[in-house]
Amino acid sequence: MGMFLKRLLVLICVAILAACSTTASDSAPVGFYRVKAGDTLYRIAKNNGQSVATLKRWNQLQSNEIEVGQLLRVSNGASAPAGKPNPAATASAKPTPSPTTEPKVTLIWPHRGNVIQKYAPPRSKGIDIEGKEGDNIVAAADGKVVYAGDGIRAYGHMVIIRHEGDYLTTYAHNQTLLVAEGAQVKQGQPIAKMGSTGTDRVKLHFELRYKGQPINPMMMLP
Repeated sequence: MGMFLKRLLVLICVAILAACSTTASDSAPVGFYRVKAGDTLYRIAKNNGQSVATLKRWNQLQSNEIEVGQLLRVSNGASAPAGKPNPAATASAKPTPSPTTEPKVTLIWPHRGNVIQKYAPPRSKGIDIEGKEGDNIVAAADGKVVYAGDGIRAYGHMVIIRHEGDYLTTYAHNQTLLVAEGAQVKQGQPIAKMGSTGTDRVKLHFELRYKGQPINPMMMLP
């Protein structure tokens, strides 16, 4: 049972990241549009003869942020398919868990380098840190390695560590992994060597998730 639960957790972690790195089907009911990678709310509004403000009102969006696969109402005569609530409105209404009301994990930088890509969902659900090939990548906090592999092409060689308080950290595009699944790691312990697997330049892609939802790592890094 213990091994079964371990593998189940790993599969859930990988599925979460895979969902973020793949493009959803383009199919959508008449009067709706399914968001694709690279889309912006402005472009979708313009292509459908609407204003950004109108799309935000129809889809109950609180900001201009949209997710790949999200279904948006883009026509004045459109209604939710099969009499169901608008999936876009339902998705946007879901509250994002806030770590401010729960015990926080104390993080350190997994690598000291310039941040070359800021947290900007849905395009980037983490930050990219510059460095040299072979540089040490260290665990941002104590925890247990729940995934170490290359099962998601877009993330290359990747490590996922589970921490106390329902936090996960992800370290992607590594050249070499120094830890295996199931290993207990200490904050500051080398876990990988920086590389460029799954991407076009040497860098570390670092994500922080709380209860499965991505949050800005910069809020919790020193």
